[in-house]
This record gives sequence, structure tokens and C-alpha cells, in this order.
Amino acid sequence: MSEYDIEHSHGMHVVHDGPRQAPPLLLIHGSGASGGFWGPVVPALAGHHHVIRVDLPGCGQSPPAPSYDVPAQAGQVAALLDDLGLRHVAVAGHSSGGYVATALAEQRRDLVGSLALISSGPSPDALLRQPFILRVLLAPPLGPLLWSRRSDAMIRKGISATAVRPVDLPDDVVADVRGITYRVMRAVLRQNTAYIAERSVPERLTALGLPVQVIFGAADPRWEPSSAHHYDAVPGARVELLPGVGHLPMLEAPETVSELLLSFTATGPSTTRNP
Repeated sequence: MSEYDIEHSHGMHVVHDGPRQAPPLLLIHGSGASGGFWGPVVPALAGHHHVIRVDLPGCGQSPPAPSYDVPAQAGQVAALLDDLGLRHVAVAGHSSGGYVATALAEQRRDLVGSLALISSGPSPDALLRQPFILRVLLAPPLGPLLWSRRSDAMIRKGISATAVRPVDLPDDVVADVRGITYRVMRAVLRQNTAYIAERSVPERLTALGLPVQVIFGAADPRWEPSSAHHYDAVPGARVELLPGVGHLPMLEAPETVSELLLSFTATGPSTTRNP
């Protein structure tokens, strides 16, 4: 991988892997997660890319922010890319990270060269009844009481409830999740819903005219798996359903996800840097 460093920029914890001169690939995590969730796919990706992972505001090792509005978060990511002098970057987002990635392209088309969305529900009507442990943790009256008292085992159980295959969760990833407050989590979920209720993701992507890849677990327990085909309406979009995989493809099937992302980015537009 040849290079690894950490910085804080525009209110976000940022980790770089791979050579800085390689084509950049920005990875954006989903709700209640952190950049650490991308860990299993980073070694393969960093062999070909300068991989940039962010902890969105209020998540992982990033401090809280005044707003968790999706476009506001995208604006912070845009400022980071401006500081790095990058344009036409390949961007991949998991779950609601796909909404931040889409909003980034809507705001700053010059910054995004291609978009890969992993387990990103297209619209509110595709949302399934959530696993029991998540319903308990995320809703009153028990949610606010239990959230701050979560044990490592409860956090692991909550994350694993969205997967189908067994997932390995390192202690530092569990610690990242523990650091997210109940208030932040509820605010993030509320703003995510508002973003896709205003306009569906496929509709937003169609207006952008970017190369798009969509990866979905065919057994996703959070979003109706067949809703992945709503993205077929996006001209030229590649839609991949992974059999026997849930909501966390990069943890459940890292080799397959790495291969799909590398194949997709290899055919995307070349990246440019500001002088």
C-alpha cells in the first residue's frame, strides 16, 4: 500500500491509504458507522488507488456538527477534496453514504468522476421493517435509555443484525460506533429520510449523467433487495445483486466488492489534480 496517514480536515477524521500519486478513490460510510467499516476492502483497493476514508461529522472519530443535513455533509466533503486539489474523483458510498456521495455530485459535479453506491436504498418506500434490536435501540422509550449503556456485545449484535454472513468487527470499529451519540444518530437518520423523500436517488443520478455502479446484497434485511433494480432507470448504470449477502457487502463479501469496485473504477474517467 506504500502510504498511510491520518489527518483532521473540515471537521472530519480522514485516513489515507495507498500511494498519493495513484488515482483517488473516496469511501463514505453509512449511518452509525465509520471509515473503519471499509477496512476489509482497503488492502485490495489501495493497491491501485489513493484511498481516502472519512468519518462523517459526529461519527467515528469526528466531532459533532451543527447540521446533519445531507447536502451540508456533502459540502464538508467537497471542502476536503478542494484542499487535496482533486477533481473527477471516483466516489463510493455505503448505505446513506451513497446519499452524501450523490449530494456531493449534485453540488460539485467537477469533483466527482463516477459514483458507486453500495446498499443505498433508492427511496423511503423500499425500507423494510428493521431488525428488532435496531428498533429497540433507535426509538423511544427504550432507545435513549439503552443507547449510552450499550455493551460491546450489544453493538456487535446490532451491526450483525443487518448482515447475513458472519462479519468480523475489530475492536476499533466497535469503539467508533460506541462514540456516536443517540442524538446524532437520530438526527442523521431523520436527514437521510428527508433527502430521499424529497427526490429518489435514481432520479437524482439520472440528472447527473455520471457513470454509476450499484451493489446490493440480495438478502439485505434493511432495504427491499429488489429495489436495487430501481437504479436500472439510470442510463448506463451497472446493477449487481450479491447472493447470500445482507446490508454490509464490504464486510460480508470483501473480495467480490473489491473486484467490482476495481473493475468499475478502471473504466471510469481519468482523475485530475489542481496544480
